[in-house]
Amino acid sequence: MTSNQQRAALQRQIWQIANDVRGSVDGWDFKQYVLGTLFYRFISENFASYLEGGDASINYAELADTVITPEIKDDAIKTKGYFIYPSQLFANIAKTANTNERLNTDLASIFAAIESSALGYASENDIKGLFADFDTTSNRLGNTVKDKNLRLAAVIKGVAGLNFGDFEGSQIDLFGDAYEFLISNYAANAGKSGGEFFTPQHVSKLIAQLAMHKQTSVNKIYDPAAGSGSLLLQAKKHFDAHIIEDGFWGQEINHTTYNLARMNMFLHNINYDKFNIQLGNTLTDPQFLGDKPFDAIVSNPPYSVKWIGSDDPTLINDDRFAPAGVLAPKSKADFAFVLHALSYLSSKGRAAIVCFPGIFYRGGAEQKIRQYLIDNNFVETVIALAPNLFYGTTIAVTILVLSKHKTDTNTQFIDASALFKKETNNNTLTDAHIEQIMQVFESKANVAHFAQSVAYETIVANDYNLSVSSYVEAQDTREVVDIAQLNANLKITVARIDQLRKEIDAIVAELESEEVEA
Repeated sequence: MTSNQQRAALQRQIWQIANDVRGSVDGWDFKQYVLGTLFYRFISENFASYLEGGDASINYAELADTVITPEIKDDAIKTKGYFIYPSQLFANIAKTANTNERLNTDLASIFAAIESSALGYASENDIKGLFADFDTTSNRLGNTVKDKNLRLAAVIKGVAGLNFGDFEGSQIDLFGDAYEFLISNYAANAGKSGGEFFTPQHVSKLIAQLAMHKQTSVNKIYDPAAGSGSLLLQAKKHFDAHIIEDGFWGQEINHTTYNLARMNMFLHNINYDKFNIQLGNTLTDPQFLGDKPFDAIVSNPPYSVKWIGSDDPTLINDDRFAPAGVLAPKSKADFAFVLHALSYLSSKGRAAIVCFPGIFYRGGAEQKIRQYLIDNNFVETVIALAPNLFYGTTIAVTILVLSKHKTDTNTQFIDASALFKKETNNNTLTDAHIEQIMQVFESKANVAHFAQSVAYETIVANDYNLSVSSYVEAQDTREVVDIAQLNANLKITVARIDQLRKEIDAIVAELESEEVEA
């Protein structure tokens, strides 16, 4: 069995567990228990592997808690960011899960202890609240303690039975892949609420390549609407050869999704000192003001959400929005996210942002913001994608690529709306599609019906319309008709009809003559 087949088999197993165990609980509500249990197993094995240090004679899970000295604990927290005693390891809890009448309260105590182990250390904010959504006392698990424990034990046993192989081998990748597989499946089955926090991997890959294009190293990569961290992690997967010096940064407004993102970092073996995910409203309470600028920014912010906008008179003086001279409409915050990203972007970097297509042609404040972006030469490329690429929406979105280091004043437009592979419920971008887009993005070549570099003056004359369809002529797929040949054929047909009419008239006349004679 190949590694891809093993991965596929593992994914089928874990999704089966998720469905079998949840019973009548809605899958979206139940997701944190499966995801949380997977995370609990991962950090337990990761921590045990660290303390064993490759010494086959040491089995951390079999040690007594009392042998752990304060020095060992202190050193481990400084390195890993948290501490887990042997008795608290997933493997030891899983052994007695079916018979432990205090399973739900034991788990709650363990999770609290893991989080509190980081208090006073540099990792405190990265660990705090990680298990907040793993509520072992929730009635969603059952109405009685017994029911709760039965369901928790079933999840634990299911996750314990998954074969991730040797931890020091490929297990880290498999854990991360399994976690993202679960998240993507929950998103696909949850509709809009799921699509808001997860960007499909094929789209994430394109966005990461656009933002990181031709950068041999970046100081850090940032997502101002981080969701579950899928966009940031795609950059890690695709650019392992590059150096992301200071790590992965992001902000997320939803508390549950914020926890998923932090777990996702750990599960992809990104240590606490290499990521910084913050909770809060990016537009009104931006983090990292002292840490910008960023060399790479990727983002799939919520489409056309409401925000306070002009109701807060201080925002027009905000360094992010003031240069444009106008705020994004209160009913459509799309350009507020764009201007935020631009403000955080370094002079050598790029930002690749998924946008609702309406912002590229509507008038009013959005037109004024487009004018600011074009007049200051910040827009490198606008890419129209195919419809139905995202969970929860069928709209054909657009990617806006911002840059502060353009060498000319042209703006590139790419119509990639015909590039997709039809899947069961959604369309997808293949690697070949991504390569096709990246090739023309790099070359800036004009390709009929696909890509066009447009002069600044042309865009100004078009009232700063940045809609791809305004500049890339769609291919006419209708059948070409040869008018001359058609007319020739018609003449032949008409002549033939005239001849037939004459022949019919002659026959009718002959018949009438015979009747008269008779």
